[in-house]
Amino acid sequence: MPISENLLHQQWIYTSHPTGIVTDAHYELRSQALETTLDRDEVLIAARYISVDPYMRINQSSKPTYNPEPHPLNAVQAAGVVGQVLASNATSLKEGDWVFGMTGWQSHARVHVSALTKIDPTIAPVSTALGVLGMPGRTAWFGLTEAGKPHAGEVVVVSGAAGAVGSLVVQFAKRHGAKVLGIAGGAEKCAWLKDKLGADWALDYKTFSNDETLSQEILKLTGGVDVYFDNVGGMVTDAIIPIIKRRARIIICGQISQYNGGLDVPEMGPRLLQHMLYQRATIQGILARDYLHRMDEMLAIVAPWVKAGELIFEETIIDGFEQLPKALNSLFTGEHRGKLLVKV
Repeated sequence: MPISENLLHQQWIYTSHPTGIVTDAHYELRSQALETTLDRDEVLIAARYISVDPYMRINQSSKPTYNPEPHPLNAVQAAGVVGQVLASNATSLKEGDWVFGMTGWQSHARVHVSALTKIDPTIAPVSTALGVLGMPGRTAWFGLTEAGKPHAGEVVVVSGAAGAVGSLVVQFAKRHGAKVLGIAGGAEKCAWLKDKLGADWALDYKTFSNDETLSQEILKLTGGVDVYFDNVGGMVTDAIIPIIKRRARIIICGQISQYNGGLDVPEMGPRLLQHMLYQRATIQGILARDYLHRMDEMLAIVAPWVKAGELIFEETIIDGFEQLPKALNSLFTGEHRGKLLVKV
């Protein structure tokens, strides 16, 4: 298709550091005419799905995280994108091809072909490159199998179990023969975990007033925890550590309860490390980037399950480029299930 000379290039620019909830006030929406001239091996893409992920809020922390510096101000918000090629000066991509790239919160991008990964739309919906066949899937698979090392019959507890990563961990753990307890917010999510994802038990943490009562209920259901896949931290983690079993494995994937200001002014802790000593347990932090070079390995295992309809990968899709900051905020209010995406 011919490229219109009147294409509008929209960008969400990250302009100020949030100390609590992230809002539109921390961004500026800029629009300008799109430059379509391509250099050698450059590709012009139009964003179709833009990812919204908890790590974005981590990167806005004023203190060092897993990155030595926070997300730079006055720059496009970084994010994964599934886009479609509008024009190409590269032999490996042609007009109409679907691609994945870290092109951020912008409607279009001119990028070198080496920064893009071609997507095969016959395997699964292209949006899965941002979910089950992308970063969340890689995190769930390697985090559970490499750090968690679940065995048949063991008890695996997953916090944030209705989220993009947690919902996959539940299913992967069941495939390893484990008994799985999913913890989420709300009766509807808990019913989904049991009825659709196959969790053995599901608990709504919102119905518990403190960590002690939650801990007692988990212990009553499970008899103790062998593997804890932690996506949320806070009260839920405080409830689980005292009831871990001998040689338990605790995987720290996320601490979403702490992201809105808690990373800048952290709570006191760790308060429960004596239980790690008593049970000779291990805690390991995991990041998706640690397994990026093994993406093909994960896809070889998980993609056939997706293509055969054997995995549930629910998506919450919000329409409208202008909704991106609100969508990011909704990650912390529990208003979605599965992978959260914005459709452009």
